[in-house]
Amino acid sequence: MKKSIENKSTGTHPLNRFVTREALAFHLGIKSDNIYKISCWRYVIHVVGKGKSRFVSYADLPPILGVEEPRKADFAKWRKRIKTRKQKYVPKFWSEFYVKKIEESNSIQTLLKWENLVKQCKSLISLEGIQKIENALA
Repeated sequence: MKKSIENKSTGTHPLNRFVTREALAFHLGIKSDNIYKISCWRYVIHVVGKGKSRFVSYADLPPILGVEEPRKADFAKWRKRIKTRKQKYVPKFWSEFYVKKIEESNSIQTLLKWENLVKQCKSLISLEGIQKIENALA
């Protein structure tokens, strides 16, 4: 089956730039190869995979490298999502995602970019998650 990411709306969501197959796989707890189709709609992401069809909020996904850096408005959306879920921090998989990305870094420059991105998001991630990320950076 063809694996694709498609945009189903005329207007795009501001957090659309952070949508990746890998981040969605982490969020859903499945292998990225098991995701067949990702449809980015105006307010939600529809993910179709092996035995799953789920809607995911844009605000559930972590910021990544290679796109425009997070803005104040992005942080407001993440904080609103945290509040809506009646939690104190973003989902636990954010720190796991960053640890994996840090471990996969193949250059000091890339490692430093991930470190800077994590520093920007530090207020959103739990203390336990930050410690895991710092251990990966060490």
